[in-house]
This record gives sequence, structure tokens and C-alpha cells, in this order.
Amino acid sequence: RQVLLLRAFEADDAPPWTAADREWATRVARASLNADAPPARFVAERAHHAMQRLSPRDAGVRAALAGGYSPRPWTLVALGLGLLLGVAVDQIGPAQRINLLAPPIWALVAWNLLVYVLIVVRALGPAGMTGGLRGRLQALWRPRVGKAAPLQRFAASWAAATAGLNGARAAWLLHLAAAALAAGVVAGLYLRGLVLDYRAGWESSFLGADQVQPVLQLLLAPASALTGIAVPDAATLAAQQLGAAQVAQAPAAPWLHLYAATLLLFVIGPRLGLALGALTRIGWLRGHVAVPADEAYFQQLLHLADGRGASVWLLPHAAPVPAATALAVQQLLATLSAGSSQLQLAEPLPYGSEDDAGRCTPPPGTTLVLLAVDFAATPEAEVHGRLLDTLAARAPSARRVLLADATAFAQRMGHAPDRVAERRAAWQALADAKGVTLVTGDPQALQAALAG
Repeated sequence: RQVLLLRAFEADDAPPWTAADREWATRVARASLNADAPPARFVAERAHHAMQRLSPRDAGVRAALAGGYSPRPWTLVALGLGLLLGVAVDQIGPAQRINLLAPPIWALVAWNLLVYVLIVVRALGPAGMTGGLRGRLQALWRPRVGKAAPLQRFAASWAAATAGLNGARAAWLLHLAAAALAAGVVAGLYLRGLVLDYRAGWESSFLGADQVQPVLQLLLAPASALTGIAVPDAATLAAQQLGAAQVAQAPAAPWLHLYAATLLLFVIGPRLGLALGALTRIGWLRGHVAVPADEAYFQQLLHLADGRGASVWLLPHAAPVPAATALAVQQLLATLSAGSSQLQLAEPLPYGSEDDAGRCTPPPGTTLVLLAVDFAATPEAEVHGRLLDTLAARAPSARRVLLADATAFAQRMGHAPDRVAERRAAWQALADAKGVTLVTGDPQALQAALAG
């Protein structure tokens, strides 16, 4: 939670978090760990120290850190609602009569069997596949944070990181509620059976006793084996068939036992087993919330862990990068990483070499690729877009930033600001299409891009 919260604030180093705070957190984390500490420990330690500065400054941060999950209230709600709904089923047949072919209990059993099939389909489907009520219940554990952009970024990343955990929590509640619902139905059967005289019978326009008996024997076979109560033969069932004016006369107690056992076997037992499995998974996932360690932000932190800092490769396209731009990048990197980051300047890539794998492959360990282009040029998908695609293929783990300094062009076009805005919008459209960050000369934007 702390690591993802800090990442959300370091995306733009906006107040209350600054570049100076970033450098302080890095320095303190290094000092507090042994030399042989694993790099991942450095990431966690750095976030822990950062919260000591960030938390007192922002109430939203304190709320995000304090948010947690207590299973007891929701568990009680699931059990209570399930039991109340189950007991509230006022009858299993009209006028205290059980229609053996169509009691509402079979609808409950059929619904649960369908759920089991969907669980198997989901397990065999794509990873993360979810939906229905289980998917909507996951919103219960989405952090309630303020409207500030860093807090919203944290809420989104935390929801993604804990999707599996929250899915298990939702499954736990749903399985408990379903088991409680069936248990409430069973309790209602027996409670009403104590004070009401239920009678059993059946009716059908198309089936006779010879067809009904095998059907009931098949459906109730597991319950019959569990209780030792046999399903009556065809002759007995024939006597229990109801006509237009007949009233059910057969005692319902044996059938109530069979239906209660059916719910136990097909609903209560399996649902409790699934709930136990979900609870076990919750316990495991609570200790295994993964962060997207392959992202450039975390790769940069892992470099900082051993003092190497970020490894930045500056690739000019079609023309040498201006000396002022290279110097600004170098100074900002030194400030952000306490001098531990490295800047490597590549030879300008000639126009037409956008597919040259050799010249578009950064040095090993590169965490950030800066592609410097001429802002005055018209961005072309077949040129600049293809080059960005080549860089993505040659350095998939490195973050890419499109560096198009608009300063000189804006000075030349001071009389036509619309032309500057139009060109900036064109470069932004290309950057958005390729999923990269665009920096057009603003020092703060450049600092945020380098900070990652």
C-alpha cells in the first residue's frame, strides 16, 4: 500500500511531494539498510520513510493508509441476510401441501448447480475473468480517497493489485450467504413442520406414477442414501396422485427429511467448502499482493537500491540534440538521484533509419529512453511512430519519453500562436497513440518525466 501510494505521488512530484523529498527518501532508505539487503526491501523501506513526510501533509494520504478490511461485519451481514431470507420463505407448497414434483427447493438446488458450473468455467477461462455480483462486490474494498490526482491514481493501482484478493473476499461472502440461505430454508421447514401439518402429493397432466417414481428416485438418491429413507414405489405414489378435487393425505415428514438432506448435500456442504477455500485463498493473497515490478518506475528504484540510479539513453532523431537540452536533462537527473543516475547520449539517428534495430537498441540496463525530435517537423506515423514502435520492441522494459522542445519554434512563431498550439496538439496525438510521455520544453514537465 505504501509503495503504490508513493508511486502515485512521484508520478509528477506535485505538492506536497517534491524532488527534494524524493532524494531524501532515497538517501534515508539506503542508510537504514544493510549492504546485502535485497533491492525489493529498499523499495519498501523507501516508501515507509516517505510516508513519514507525506502523511502529516495530506489527510488523503492518512485516509488511504488507514483504510483496511475487517471481515467480521460483512461476514455477519452475509450470514444474517441469508438466514433471514431462508426462514422468510413462508411455505414450500400451497395450502400446507407439498407438490413432490415442483417444490421451490428444486429451484434453489438448480441455481446452485448452475453457479458451480460457472465457477468451473471461470476457473478455466482467462486469468482475472470475473463478473456478476462477485465483480460488483469488489468495489466494497476500493479505497475511499480524495479527488486529488495522485490519490485517484493510487486507488486505481491498488484496486488492480488487490483484484484477486478482493475477488476471494467477494466469493467468501457469496458462498457464506448461499449456505446460510439454504440453512434458513431447512430451518424454516422444520420450524413450520412443528406447528403445521404438511401433507405430500403430486399432480401432472402428462406423467403417471410409473414415470414419476424413477424421476424422484434419481433426484433424491443421494438424500435417500444419507438418511436411509427410501422413495416410495410406483404403487404408493399412485395413491398419492392428486386429482382436481383431491386433498393431499400422505404424511410429509419423510419428504421434508429428504429435501433437507438434498439441500445439505448440494448446497450447504459445497458452499461451505467453497467458502473455506476462499478463506484460505484470502489468507495467502493478503501476504502476496504484487506490485508491477516490471514497470520502468520500479526498475529505476531497483537501480537506486545499489546506487546505480536510472540509466537514461538520449537518442536524437535526424539532428543533434541541442546542448542546452542535454545539459538540462543531465542536471535534473543529478538532482533527482543524488548523482547516481547515468546519461548516455547516442549518435543522431538519420532520417529513414527508424527500423534499424542496431542503432535503435539502447545499452543494457537502460531504464529510460528519451527520443529527441524536432518540434518544428510534422509528426508522421510512418516515421516517428515507427521509430517509437522500434524502440518499444528493442527495449520493452524501458520507459519512453518523446522530447520535442518547442522553445525555438515558439519564438519564431510568436506572431502565430495558433500554429504552435496546432503543432503541439499533433505531437501530443502521436504520443497518446503510442503510449509515451510528451515533453515540449517545460522544465517541470521534464523533471516529472525523468522522475517517472
